[in-house]
Amino acid sequence: MHIPDGYLSPATCAVAYAASVPFWRIALKRVKKAMNARQVPLLSLFAALSFVIMMFNLPLPGGTTGHATGIGLATVVIGPWAAMLAVSVALIVQALFFGDGGVTAIGANCFNMAIAGSLVAYAVYRLVAGRSALASARRVVAAGIAGYLAINVSALLAAVEFGIQPMLYKDAAGAPLYCPYPLNIAIPAMMIGHLTIAGLAELVVSAGVVAFLQRSDLSLLRTTAGNIRDTGQALPQASKRPLRPLWAGLAILLVLTPLGILAAGSAWGEWMASDYANPAVRREIALASLHHAAPQRAPQGMQKLSSIWTAPFARYAPPYIRGAAFGYLLSAMFGAGLIVVVVLLVGRS
Repeated sequence: MHIPDGYLSPATCAVAYAASVPFWRIALKRVKKAMNARQVPLLSLFAALSFVIMMFNLPLPGGTTGHATGIGLATVVIGPWAAMLAVSVALIVQALFFGDGGVTAIGANCFNMAIAGSLVAYAVYRLVAGRSALASARRVVAAGIAGYLAINVSALLAAVEFGIQPMLYKDAAGAPLYCPYPLNIAIPAMMIGHLTIAGLAELVVSAGVVAFLQRSDLSLLRTTAGNIRDTGQALPQASKRPLRPLWAGLAILLVLTPLGILAAGSAWGEWMASDYANPAVRREIALASLHHAAPQRAPQGMQKLSSIWTAPFARYAPPYIRGAAFGYLLSAMFGAGLIVVVVLLVGRS
C-alpha cells in the first residue's frame, strides 16, 4: 500500500495532499487541545508501533507481500484524530528515510491509511461495540472488525488511485505515463491479498492487543468507548505504569523485525522503475497482476518521478551494513527512535 514515486501523476499527488491537509490541521488542533502528560507518550508509542508493525511482511497470493498497519489498534486506544497523526508520522519517516512509499505520494499514502483508515476504524468500532462494557468480549470483536475493514478500505483506495492512472494519463502513442495497470487489474491484485492474509493479520493485532489491555489497564480503552452501559461499577482508573507492557511489546517487536524480510517478493505496485527492464522481475509482476504482461520498460512519467528522492537507507538497508537482517534491525531501531523523539518534541512545543 506504500505507493512509490512515479506511480501516481503529479496532479493525483496534489489532490491527495490537498485532501489530507485539512484532516492534518483538524487533528493537530484536537490533539493539542486534549494534550496532557499521558497523551504525548501514547501518541509516540503508537506511531512507533505502527512503523514497526509495517516492517513485518507477510507472503500474499500471487507472490507479493503485505503487512498489518496498526491503524485499527491505534484508533481504538488513542482515538481517530491522534491515530491520524501517529500513522502519518510513521508513513512520513518511512518515505523520507527508507524509501518505503514515495515523497510525492506521502499525501496519498497518509490519506489512504492514516486518515481514511482511522475514520473507518473508529466508525466501525463504535458501531459494533455499542454501549458494551469496557471489559466485554464484544469490544475485542469490534476492534478486530475495525482493523480488518480499515486496512481493506485503505487498500481499495490505493488500488483505485493506481487504476485510474492509465485511464487519465497517456503519452501520444496511448501508453500509460504512470501506473500501467487499470482498475480491473489493480483492484483484484490489491484486494485478494488484503481481504485474506493482511486483513486477518490486522484483525489479530487489533483484537489481540485490545484483549490484553482489558486485562492489564482498562482505562486505556476509555477514550473511544462512548457512552458505556451502566453496570453499577465505577469507571476504571489509570494504572500507575500503564504503558510499560506496551513499551515492552514494542521492544520485543523491534528485536524480531528481521523476521519481516523472510517473506520473498515485493508488495503489489511497489516495484522500482528499473524492475520493468528486468525480464525475471517482469515475470513476477505479470504473475502478481493476474497474468497481465508487464511493460518492457517503466512508463515515461514513472521513470522521471522515480528518482526525485533518494532515501538514505533505501529498503531498510543501510549501505554500510552487509548483513540484511542486522541492517533491517538497525533500520527498525533508528526509525522507531526517530518517531518517538519527533512526537515528544512536537508534543512539548
